[in-house]
Amino acid sequence: MTLTQLRYLVAIADSGLNITLAAERVHATQPGLSKQLKQLEDELGFQLFTRKGRSLEAIAPAGERVLMHARRILEEAANIRAYAANERGQHSGSLVLATTHTQARFVLPEVIAAVKREFPQVSVHLQAAADGEVLEQLARGAADLAVISTAGGEPEGGLAVPLYRWRRVVLVPRAHPLAALDRAPTLAELAAHPLVSYESSHRPESSLRRTFVEAGLEPQLAMTARDADLIKTYVRAGLGVGVLAEMAVGSRDVDLKALPAPDALPECVAWAVIPRARVLREYALALLHGVAPQLDRRDIRRVLEGNLEPNWPAAPSWRELSQPITT
Repeated sequence: MTLTQLRYLVAIADSGLNITLAAERVHATQPGLSKQLKQLEDELGFQLFTRKGRSLEAIAPAGERVLMHARRILEEAANIRAYAANERGQHSGSLVLATTHTQARFVLPEVIAAVKREFPQVSVHLQAAADGEVLEQLARGAADLAVISTAGGEPEGGLAVPLYRWRRVVLVPRAHPLAALDRAPTLAELAAHPLVSYESSHRPESSLRRTFVEAGLEPQLAMTARDADLIKTYVRAGLGVGVLAEMAVGSRDVDLKALPAPDALPECVAWAVIPRARVLREYALALLHGVAPQLDRRDIRRVLEGNLEPNWPAAPSWRELSQPITT
């Protein structure tokens, strides 16, 4: 049994039992991957997959257990490699980050640019997805860490580290009736207009929907999208009032007016979620510190190693983080 065979096994499972796709993911040939799978099954003495003709049909019950252990072994092997690279001071490699479109577009560009300047031999791969998909990618082992926001408790799926707090804003064309307000609109005033917001707003557990319902109101969701730029595009097209993250509104949006969201809409927290017992490379720690300067890289490492109980500093607001530094 080899690590390569276990890596191929996991790739097959994560590719929906598609041998061709699995071979592409691990940069192997399809015959080579099939040969390694057969050798592994011969050594174990049972089939890991049920078959229909020459195709894989499902993961066998015994295969599920082997797959669970294979993932653990591959994770520990990756930890050993990461630890050794950190000890050698070798700062080349890749960092796969699963996150939402808003974080990828409006928060991470300058941080990633700083990481690349400090670690020029590192390649960063962003996997932007919807809120519900980000943690799924992390759970599948398809990302090294995730950055995601919640309006409630801390997210599950790993060690959750608070990065910063942010609020929503209401965005309207300057000719819109709400643009005449010099204050945050009330929930009732918002409920009177069609809204354009994130696709997660459709879910019953959405904090936006829940807040309206608790006030005895029903939001009129005219359109939803994953991407804040798309939300702004359709606000400009007159489809409705935008409700989106404050980070997504900048100096280029001069044709629109941003108003504070109603206080009833809860504050959100951006979190980094890291698989437990993961050995992070120095450039991953640098990225987290770049997003949240209040975090100490050494503390993150000690918590991941189990040598320190998590006691994170209070997460600053987005406005505090984005204030220019003056001397």
